[in-house]
Amino acid sequence: MNIIIACVVAAVVAFGISFGLGYVVIPFLHKLKFGQTILDIGPKWHKNKQGTPTMGGILFIIGTVVAFVAVALVSKALGNDIIGTNEILSKSMNIKIWGGLVMALGFAFIGFLDDYIKVVKKRNLGLTIKQKTVLQIVLMLGYLLTLFLNDPTGSMFIPFVGMVETKALFWAIGIAVIYCTTNAVNFTDGIDGLCGSVTVTCAASFIAIGALRNCLGVSLLAAALVGGLIGYLIWNWHPAKVMMGDLGSMFLGGLVVALSYAVDCPFIILLVGIIYVAEFGSDIIQIGYFKLTHGKRIFKMAPIHHHFEMCGWKEVKIVKIFSFVNLLGGIAAILLFYFGNLK
Repeated sequence: MNIIIACVVAAVVAFGISFGLGYVVIPFLHKLKFGQTILDIGPKWHKNKQGTPTMGGILFIIGTVVAFVAVALVSKALGNDIIGTNEILSKSMNIKIWGGLVMALGFAFIGFLDDYIKVVKKRNLGLTIKQKTVLQIVLMLGYLLTLFLNDPTGSMFIPFVGMVETKALFWAIGIAVIYCTTNAVNFTDGIDGLCGSVTVTCAASFIAIGALRNCLGVSLLAAALVGGLIGYLIWNWHPAKVMMGDLGSMFLGGLVVALSYAVDCPFIILLVGIIYVAEFGSDIIQIGYFKLTHGKRIFKMAPIHHHFEMCGWKEVKIVKIFSFVNLLGGIAAILLFYFGNLK
């Protein structure tokens, strides 16, 4: 199966499943009263979102995974192993792709536990920070171990330089990248349509980057994610009929990491996920500045999308501008790989 056709089919199938599931899942979540509880410290106008069904991330999770697996298996049955493009790359790429997908699903499970506790206790506090961190560390160490066993040198691709061995730094880099990314994506899920729209632009960038790196499995998985998220966004666009919850945002964070490691360049998240960086960074800056100045703030509210809300920006405007900025970051990343992808 031609990679372009495979990507189109995966995106369409993922879209159909994700969008179609909305007709079944959203009423079911309403019936279970799995509604979002809104923090009192947030913008006052967010209170009208109280009770909106959460855990809607299950729509694009199922859509993405089913579409990717189905197209990959059909393609392989037709004699074209998209994930392992050749005999040498096959084992390594399968480990990165399937291992990364399992990691993303693991993060989704942690998010589910967090969401479930919030819903049952009717408060916006689920797992404690310590509980969530311990679970995340166990999961990320398991994923990094699979990568290390596959390549003990911890080689990473640096545009214009080539493959660089990280050796002992592999573990520190991996923990920092995975932990920061998954939490940054979680921070981005603060207003209707924002996290989904930003991640669509991020995944679209990985379609091109995967092709440039001859990692066609990455392109296929990213295409399925694009389709799944667009199907979900029909239900999540303002005013949202469902929210992805930590179930969805943590899955997205894990999958973004998996895609970056599959192209051997985790640092590319700084560009393809530039909005994630801004969201995470603004929160850290706000907290740090608050402590240093004993109560003063740089932003009206953090993460930064709330700052713009407090400045009077409408949710749809924030989503459009943030997604456009992230798209620009993705284009910059594609150009970096195109000109710096040494043979």
